[in-house]
Amino acid sequence: MNSQEAILENLKGIAGMIKGGFGSRCEVVVHDLRDLEQSLVYIVGDVTGRSIGAPITDLVVKILQKEGDAAKDLINYKTVAKDGRILKSSTAFIRDDQGKIFATLCVNYDVTDFLNFDILLQDFIRPDQVQNEDKQETFATTVQETIESLVYQAIIKLGKQAATMSMDDKVQFVGILEERGAFMIKGSVDYIANVLGVSKFTVYNYLNKYRSLQGLL
Repeated sequence: MNSQEAILENLKGIAGMIKGGFGSRCEVVVHDLRDLEQSLVYIVGDVTGRSIGAPITDLVVKILQKEGDAAKDLINYKTVAKDGRILKSSTAFIRDDQGKIFATLCVNYDVTDFLNFDILLQDFIRPDQVQNEDKQETFATTVQETIESLVYQAIIKLGKQAATMSMDDKVQFVGILEERGAFMIKGSVDYIANVLGVSKFTVYNYLNKYRSLQGLL
């Protein structure tokens, strides 16, 4: 067994230890970068829905292309699962005895429920915010920032992250955005569809359903 293979075996043991310490919301992945197309060689936990043989992520590829073997570890950055769950992630770049990066150890932790709880907590400790929320103003520098702010405010008002919304919740969510004028902004439907994990057509269906419930159709 060469040094790289020995390191990979050690990483698998470390991955299991991390997963055991953080529980069911945690996923730990080992990637062998010698084969980027099927780099995932070990995974414990199920947060992202991947399995052995999955390719490396686009973020890691971009960093390796830009920084090469000088790449720095990524600690506590936000990622989003395919189903919309919010994750806190960290990636360590693993080097062999020649200083060459050949593997990564990645930790993904699902924080969606914690974010939902934070929304409820903020509503509890700042009750005056509810009556003043319509006067809240965001000084955006781009149209995209305005859309993102409106979506964030709608999530706060609804009290749920997109990944935990039922269909009725999504209709209500779209209704909140409608009331706040989000659909007046070009490009908003694409962003809202991406947040909800649905098609633009489905967003319009939600909007029509909300308008129908309000007697606007």
